[in-house]
Amino acid sequence: MTTANLSALTEPAHDVPAPGMTERRPTPGIEEFCAEATELLGTAGVIRDPAAREKASCDWAHMSPILSARLPAGHAEAVLRPTAHEQIPGILALAHRHRIPLTPRGKGTGNYGQAIPLYDGAVLDLTGCGRILDAGDGWIRAEAGARMSDLEGHARTLGQELWMFPSTFGTTVGGFLSGGSGGTGSLVHKTNSDGFVQELTVVPCTANAEPCTVRDAEALPYIHAYGTTGIIATATVRLQRARTWTGLFAAFADWASATAALSALVRLEPAPRLASLDEAGLVGVYRPDPALDPTALSVRAIIEEEAVDQARAIVRSHGGSVLDIRPAPDGPALISSMSFNHPTYHLMTAEDGWFHLEIGGDVLLGDTTEIRKVFPDTLLHLEGMRSGTVGMLMARYQDEQTVYDGTAALEALGVRVHSPHNWYVDRRLDMVRETALTTDPLGLLNPGKIPATSQETP
Repeated sequence: MTTANLSALTEPAHDVPAPGMTERRPTPGIEEFCAEATELLGTAGVIRDPAAREKASCDWAHMSPILSARLPAGHAEAVLRPTAHEQIPGILALAHRHRIPLTPRGKGTGNYGQAIPLYDGAVLDLTGCGRILDAGDGWIRAEAGARMSDLEGHARTLGQELWMFPSTFGTTVGGFLSGGSGGTGSLVHKTNSDGFVQELTVVPCTANAEPCTVRDAEALPYIHAYGTTGIIATATVRLQRARTWTGLFAAFADWASATAALSALVRLEPAPRLASLDEAGLVGVYRPDPALDPTALSVRAIIEEEAVDQARAIVRSHGGSVLDIRPAPDGPALISSMSFNHPTYHLMTAEDGWFHLEIGGDVLLGDTTEIRKVFPDTLLHLEGMRSGTVGMLMARYQDEQTVYDGTAALEALGVRVHSPHNWYVDRRLDMVRETALTTDPLGLLNPGKIPATSQETP
């Protein structure tokens, strides 16, 4: 790839707004674009209200003290709200013709800068495209704005359930595929890049914006690419036979016992849907509940009803206490809501001054003494996976360089680290860049999110 081609993807014609900048130049052609977009969507579909534009210009980047220091970095000049996926090609053709930056957005709940319109222009809010279109044996098809909770509910009426869903259960399927990774169900099925997607309808930002259909591995350039390679209009994702789930809540006195129990629960048959571990410092920031002991380590699992006796035996054999067996919907729902990055949210809501890193590696199941020395007041949250342990490290924030130095120290100890403190695409970069050359030749889709140099994580 030539430098000129790469710059077309990453460097739009106008300057990146500086943090704190108050006076902004309108994007050339924005008024004409909005007038024509109103003809497509109606007056309710093109929002110029300042409060709505402000809301659409933010995501959860404030959870990162590093990113917070760099914001605001862009501001929507208009918010477009289509109500059906059939309207999306017309919008993208307009953006291409007027050369308007276009940043797609679901609910904006799981992104760290990836949903912020760095180069202003328009935000494409897809939450109004929320229809479930069809379903069959092992699959369900919906518009990008359909909520994962609605997909699960519909699948349940058919005796099926989703392979996986994120910890923010109300997120949109398009948002989860474009910006998410895993969640409840990942214990077995890994990430949303590992066979979860059966088919996507994707709209490119070209002159005719003709939708294309991609299946299975062909969908990879559009997953976790933040909309830089095209707008997901509809998605078909995989279902499995519905099971009767229940929630197991257990308490442990020490890390070794808790991690041994977590590892055993991950290998349980039939397989759990989720298995998590928090140390006491995190348990204490959750809403009080008899199933959570704020003085002990908490191990929680969503298990099938038939596996309850086996799970109890595992907990007891490792010196733990079962605090509750709570059936669906309350037990599994509570456990899902405390998984993956939600403990970070609860901690940061309870107290200022924290930052986090996404971590992985079975080294986390052993002696973590040296790991905890890297950052002050380290707290660990783990997710049990058959493909390898992952989790979150939370610690007191000092400064940006300390985070980078500590990341290198963790990696030297055998901990895999993924930093949430950037807004760049960091998976399958070569594939994303190559695809975007065709699907977004002018570099208008969520510009500024494809890095000029490789920052891909393993």
